[in-house]
Amino acid sequence: MTPTTDPNVLIADHLAPAAIETFRRRGIEPVVSTGLQGDALLEAVREADAIVVRSATKVTREVLDAAPRLSVVGRAGIGVDNIDVEAATERGVVVMNTPLGNATTTAELAITLLLALARHIPRADRMVRSGVWKKSQLVGTEITGKTLGVIGLGRIGRIVAERARGLGMRVIAHDPYLGTPKDGESPVPGVELLDLAALLAEVDFLTIHVPLTPGTRGLISWREFQAIKPGARLIQASRGGIVDEEAALDALRSGTLSGAAFDVFSEEPPPKDHPLLAREDVILTPHLGASSAEAQLRVAVDIAEQISDFLLEGDTRYAVNAPTLPPDQRGELGPYLDLARRIGCFLAQRIAGPIRKVELTVAGEIARFDLEHLRLAFLVGVLQQSMEAVVNTVNAPSLARERGILVLEGTTEEARFRAGELRVRAVAPDGGRSVAVAGAVFGRDPRLTEVDGIRLDLALQGSLLVTRHRNVPGVVGNIGTLLGSHGVNIRRVELAPSGSHDGRSMGFLTLEGSGVDERLVAEVNELDGIEEASLLHL
Repeated sequence: MTPTTDPNVLIADHLAPAAIETFRRRGIEPVVSTGLQGDALLEAVREADAIVVRSATKVTREVLDAAPRLSVVGRAGIGVDNIDVEAATERGVVVMNTPLGNATTTAELAITLLLALARHIPRADRMVRSGVWKKSQLVGTEITGKTLGVIGLGRIGRIVAERARGLGMRVIAHDPYLGTPKDGESPVPGVELLDLAALLAEVDFLTIHVPLTPGTRGLISWREFQAIKPGARLIQASRGGIVDEEAALDALRSGTLSGAAFDVFSEEPPPKDHPLLAREDVILTPHLGASSAEAQLRVAVDIAEQISDFLLEGDTRYAVNAPTLPPDQRGELGPYLDLARRIGCFLAQRIAGPIRKVELTVAGEIARFDLEHLRLAFLVGVLQQSMEAVVNTVNAPSLARERGILVLEGTTEEARFRAGELRVRAVAPDGGRSVAVAGAVFGRDPRLTEVDGIRLDLALQGSLLVTRHRNVPGVVGNIGTLLGSHGVNIRRVELAPSGSHDGRSMGFLTLEGSGVDERLVAEVNELDGIEEASLLHL
């Protein structure tokens, strides 16, 4: 991502003051305008490069469309269901959250609700306050030795599992993102990994810690409650919609569930006539998962640091819709990402039309890295040549799919340059023109080392005049004379036979000067001996 100069940051929801201090320390003066809705919000985002929200402000497609400069939306927290991530991705807007800041606080709330369910704490409090002192109606259950089922072994789920084991519980788990368990193999020591049906049949308590996605909506519904161990207790502190509330109500009425705790709801706040509100065997809290002083401070500072790093350095750490390059890889892979983008830029202009297929081969030591980052950087370079809209690693995949660009990837240990080399062949539609190039990094400078079999050492920057001309005396001199008459200097020139042994040569001339434009290229094409000349901007 390209750093932003003098960025405008809008803080649209209340954040701990430390967030503002963090922005200022990084040289950014944020605008704080909270509680905005409708036209007021649309007006406020018009000049924003970044928007920071918690859960109150909804960043809809309409809001995104009203913010032409916007490059990043930061959520101080984990869930991003108040942000239209799909619309943001289409526009190339990065959406990032703070997955570390409130994990402990949310996990501790789940444990708190579990204990409160086991001993009827909220109901006991209400009875005592109303003058009723009847312990016989409040007989609870010990949790030691009981089985806790954890659905989702991300950061929060793992902390819950560890805390529960410390309380003497047997912990079993299911994670829809870990695939089919193999012999109970689990990423958390002492926690057995089961498929969902097997887990439900054994649980005394069930807690859920997965994000809300199309695949997890309604994850726990009628079928799951039919399979659950009779008398189990449910803790729902993840995202509203993951548990089917109507199915949960039926399970409570039938006695399948002996209790439930809901910190999140499909509709927040729930309507006043919601049936859950009338049940004594249900604990209800107003989405308190991240509501601790420590968590609010952490997520506020975290999002301020992340957005500052993105705006000032292009770091996409914890983006939910863009790949993140690990810090320990940036130094080595970074120059090759620049090389890939510039090669994409070169090829798009050499093909001079749509590209339908690309064969990308990564050679040498850099082949050990994930190719996704190189592929995305290349696509950005290609697409930027034909689009006025923002193109970056966020929306490049969808834009490439829309244009029917097929990218085939591969690696090889054989390389002319041991540190790394990119070889790319681009093909136009219907078996049209193809161009094959190779590039490498010298120092930290991206260089083009081969074009259609011609060996080069060409800097991929500035204005590049590419010619195909007859290999006879005077042609190159005439080009130089014409360029000089327009005040254009030849910074570097590479000449080589065309490779087809037809008496033609290729010329690659790096130019500098204010007279470099398409009119100049038209005049070059009129010179005797020139068969083709084109200007590339790198």
